[in-house]
Amino acid sequence: MIRYLTAGESHGQALVGIVEGVPAGLSLSTEYINHQLWRRQQGYGRGGRMKIETDRVEILSGLRFGKTLGSPITLMIRNKDWQNWTTNMAVEGNGSGIGKITIPRPGHADYVASKKYGFDDIRNAIERASARETAMRVACCTIPRKFLEDFGIFIGSHVLGIGTVSITNRNNIDKLIKKYLHASCAAYKVTEEADKSQVRILDRHVEAKALAVIKKAKKLGDTVGGVFEVMVTGVPIGLGSYVHFDRKLDGQLAQVIMSIHAVKGVEIGNGFANAARYGSEVHDAFGVKNGTVVRKTNGAGGLEGGVTNGETIVLHAAMKPISTLANPLKSVDLKTMRVVEARYERSDVCAVPACSVIGEAVVAPVLANAFLEKFGGDSMKEIQGRHRKNP
Repeated sequence: MIRYLTAGESHGQALVGIVEGVPAGLSLSTEYINHQLWRRQQGYGRGGRMKIETDRVEILSGLRFGKTLGSPITLMIRNKDWQNWTTNMAVEGNGSGIGKITIPRPGHADYVASKKYGFDDIRNAIERASARETAMRVACCTIPRKFLEDFGIFIGSHVLGIGTVSITNRNNIDKLIKKYLHASCAAYKVTEEADKSQVRILDRHVEAKALAVIKKAKKLGDTVGGVFEVMVTGVPIGLGSYVHFDRKLDGQLAQVIMSIHAVKGVEIGNGFANAARYGSEVHDAFGVKNGTVVRKTNGAGGLEGGVTNGETIVLHAAMKPISTLANPLKSVDLKTMRVVEARYERSDVCAVPACSVIGEAVVAPVLANAFLEKFGGDSMKEIQGRHRKNP
């Protein structure tokens, strides 16, 4: 089974990741991973850090001549900003002369981390709690993403709304999805269209309003969140399980989406809206077409009983506004216990478009493991043979 670990601080020398359990014989390149890293850095409303970093991955182990070996894959992304932090983030020494941060930001991990670990300098928490970590998470997760694509399973996303602005008419989006549904790569075709927008919104009228919302927030020294949709096409029936709580695929998918920085809500299909409807309005009735069982709707979002039902997997996530404000809220200096303004740490005004790309990435290992659980094998050749016999 595929699992991964990331390490590294936001302003440290580098981010590092180890991915293990990837079958031997998977074709992989740095260019493929770097494209996803580039996508994560895009979006109107990003902060100054994105002007400094040009994330490029280095593959240190686990590949030979462009093919995975079945052994752990080691990845590294160097932090260009490290050259400005060599003293403040030195690995050795005693830190004498370095000013300590003692004022936490409301909504951030600053305060809880300082209490949990007994830090007298919040910088120790800031560095690892930073969303900079998601750069390596995207790199690691892009490997199982490539594995899924080799079996016709594609992942995509787009932004549904930013701040008070959201898409209310999905007709154009649904038409775009249907245009490509004959191919398993439909989800990625949708994501390519979304990438053409500065905020990854597929409705140009809503896009213009969203840009205005971000501009206003920046002017006010504030931040905005939003909602995005992740979709997966080409998924076979029968991934996941209903027999134990921890094997339910919908629970696993919700967990990894919720693990993304600032994500505070997740739904599958029309989850929240369905709660206010009759069952007759919610469930996807069965039909038959050319001797095959079909559905006319997908309110379940591709999952029933924790198992994939062959329809497109649809996940929605709500990202809260980023907690670092240029016009800060009140806080407390933990050294003097006096009420002061929260400190400002360089940050984004809006990172919803980037968050949607991260959402695409983190679901990949979950789906890849469900796929491997069903079809199994240590090499791509072995898995392909089993998949052909029982697609």
